[in-house]
Amino acid sequence: MFPSLRYRNFRLLWIGVGVSFAGSFMQQAALLWHVSLLVPDHKGLALGLVGLARVVPIVVFSLLSGAAADVFDRRKLMFVTQIGGATVAVILAVLAFSGLRVVWPIYLLAAVGAAVGAFDPPARHALVPMLVPREHLPNAISLNTVIVQAASVVGPAVGGVIIAIGNVGWAYAINAVSFLFVVGSLVMMRDVPATDRTHATSRDTISLAAIREGIHFVFTRPIIRSTMLLDFFATFFSSATALLPIFAQDVLQVGPRGYGWLYAAPAIGAVLASAAMVPMTHRLERRGPALIWAVAMYGVATVVFGVSRSFWITLACLAVAGASDAVSMIIRNLVRQLETPDAMRGRMVGINMIFFMGGPQLGELEAGLVANWAGAPLSVVTGGLGCLVATAVIVGITPQLRAYRK
Repeated sequence: MFPSLRYRNFRLLWIGVGVSFAGSFMQQAALLWHVSLLVPDHKGLALGLVGLARVVPIVVFSLLSGAAADVFDRRKLMFVTQIGGATVAVILAVLAFSGLRVVWPIYLLAAVGAAVGAFDPPARHALVPMLVPREHLPNAISLNTVIVQAASVVGPAVGGVIIAIGNVGWAYAINAVSFLFVVGSLVMMRDVPATDRTHATSRDTISLAAIREGIHFVFTRPIIRSTMLLDFFATFFSSATALLPIFAQDVLQVGPRGYGWLYAAPAIGAVLASAAMVPMTHRLERRGPALIWAVAMYGVATVVFGVSRSFWITLACLAVAGASDAVSMIIRNLVRQLETPDAMRGRMVGINMIFFMGGPQLGELEAGLVANWAGAPLSVVTGGLGCLVATAVIVGITPQLRAYRK
């Protein structure tokens, strides 16, 4: 079931990324909770601004980071991003332990962390196909999704306990240490093959021509373009993570530990779905229809979550949303990796960052604004409905997606 784990370099990266992501998800949950404590009034707007602080650097640096991943050594680029992320986490920890009373440094560091992190996904995603043979790439992508989702269960759950019994700064400090696991895995790799340059035309330097080449590639491939649009609009409308502190504190009244489980619930569903997908990925033939139904289920689960006033029903809805998103993520990543030549992978992932990272962050801002105006439950319900409408429109204008097969 796990042929890609037979390859030492991939195995090292897989373990290191799993630990690091657990710390990163812990920090994300802690940061939102920290903001909600610093701004007790207008929490919806304050939490939504976290998404705005993150999305601006993503939009600014995504194209540049994609080009960088196609020019520089991808391992070295990841090394720099991990050190940068650890530095941001250390500063957050110091501020938390010193009794920070204003919120603007949190926004600033969220933006700096997003800017540094913008250079990680293109290098990491483009590195994976260099570590395993093409025939085992579906298995590697599925396993990556499993470990990331498992980390997003462990991180917030542990973070909720840490917040409840101690200072939020400990969550930041643990995240700083977690980055070192990826650094160690990169140092221990041996004999990583060189990047394939056979399909490149403007690849040797970071330039506007190289960036334009990547944009042209993505937007002239209907399958790649439609998967990115689905990702963006689904997460833009249905991204309710930033509102979970409001649900935990005011709607469901379950406190920090309940918040930790609410934050982790989507990942619990995602882990189960990802694990089920591991042996199925290479046999799944109707990938287009499967992707469409997964995104639609994500929207439906979000609507029910917004309506619910029961902690357990809300937990179940978030788990279903996470499972649907995991299935969608695996299929999207697999399709894009298989449809993109190696020399273009970094730029493809960089462009995709605007969609898969920009969507959730802008969605948090949108959700926060609507919540501030009409309440958190209505914000979530309308977001889920928006996801369903956007999915129907994209599917209607992209027949290639409906017909896409293995």
